[in-house]
Amino acid sequence: MSKTPFEPVTPESLDSINFLDARLQNCPYHAYRMLRDEAPVWQDPITGMYVITRFDDVRDVLLEPKRFANGLRPQDGGRNRMAPERARRMLALYQDKGWVPAPTLAGRDDPNHKEMRAMFNEAFRPKRINAMDPFVEATAYKLIDAFIGDGKCDWVKQYAVPLPLIVIGHQMGVPEEDIWQIKAWTDAWVQRLGMMQTEEEERWSVEMEIEAQHYFQKVFERLRKAPDDTLLSEMVNRVIPEWGRTLTDNELHAEMMADTFVGGSETTTNAISYGMMLLIEHPDVWQRLKADPDAHLKTFIEEVLRLEGPVQGLFRTAAEDIELHGVTIPKGAMVNIRYAAANRDGREFDCPEKLDLDRDKPGRHLAFGSGVHHCLGAPLARRELYWAFKALVDRIDEMWFIDGANDFAVAPNFALRALKELHIGFSPRS
Repeated sequence: MSKTPFEPVTPESLDSINFLDARLQNCPYHAYRMLRDEAPVWQDPITGMYVITRFDDVRDVLLEPKRFANGLRPQDGGRNRMAPERARRMLALYQDKGWVPAPTLAGRDDPNHKEMRAMFNEAFRPKRINAMDPFVEATAYKLIDAFIGDGKCDWVKQYAVPLPLIVIGHQMGVPEEDIWQIKAWTDAWVQRLGMMQTEEEERWSVEMEIEAQHYFQKVFERLRKAPDDTLLSEMVNRVIPEWGRTLTDNELHAEMMADTFVGGSETTTNAISYGMMLLIEHPDVWQRLKADPDAHLKTFIEEVLRLEGPVQGLFRTAAEDIELHGVTIPKGAMVNIRYAAANRDGREFDCPEKLDLDRDKPGRHLAFGSGVHHCLGAPLARRELYWAFKALVDRIDEMWFIDGANDFAVAPNFALRALKELHIGFSPRS
């Protein structure tokens, strides 16, 4: 069955671009093109942020952390600047019922960032990733074999969500039976990050995060008494030499949501989801991938990451007055760097909207960022994506969208891009 796409919102002018409009988020690429061509540095009249969309500019921002700082406190960012009183009410919830999240690894600048990142570098070095490869492979085949006989599935719920979540849970020492509860907590966190909630919905997200905090607090206390060989035990017990101490509970709770379970699963989930959509939309690519996965699979993965970036954009703060394309970004202003816009910039990529298995240097996209804040989980994410689609090639012959079962809607979110569900039919390989 062919896909019946949603009607994309095509802005008629810069003034009509609203990244907090769920309809535009379903297909933001028309807006990105308009901004790249007409206003590569654009102050969003709703959020007040300066949105940067061209590839060279986004890369330069990422490579200049002294000018574009990353060290925001959680309560300083995004929607909190738009509604400070509401932000204070959310902060009071953390203070009354849980732990106020400290800055995460991704939200720190050097030297503080470098000192903290050293703890994670050990967990994600090539030897550790290679050692996890058999587990990732086995998990991918176990999941796909669980529904292969049905001839249909919700690709998101039955495959794209559990695969990376089980892997990061294994790395962190969390029981597999708890992953769906953790998924509910991370979903709530992601919705809050997305800046598109009502205050009542945001309160629900905060309360869900606090519920997760109490779950993990018990784990922290157990690991302090009886350390093991998991990444979480390392995070709980390792002394950061320059700080002369281990991470505090507030720092650990922030890491649980942002840099481990969300960073370690949500973005990979989104890429697996959109990879399937792209393959059904491009049957010629699927035929080439099936015919020679060794030749094409790695390039396909990079093209998925480039075309449908799981992280649409993140934030920096101008550390000084900055002039760019005739626009002055004042010191202290928030900057929104749109990775997904940069990755479709025709100034950098030939035929940028094409899924091209022959693309030269396919990995030069910015889906994982760049510079000192380059995603340290990128090697593991690429292995998860490899085995996700290698199992697909080995187990499935043809696949299609189930007619009438999908609206192809994206979960409302300013920063991330995630399919809610994807119902597909398929014929197994003989």
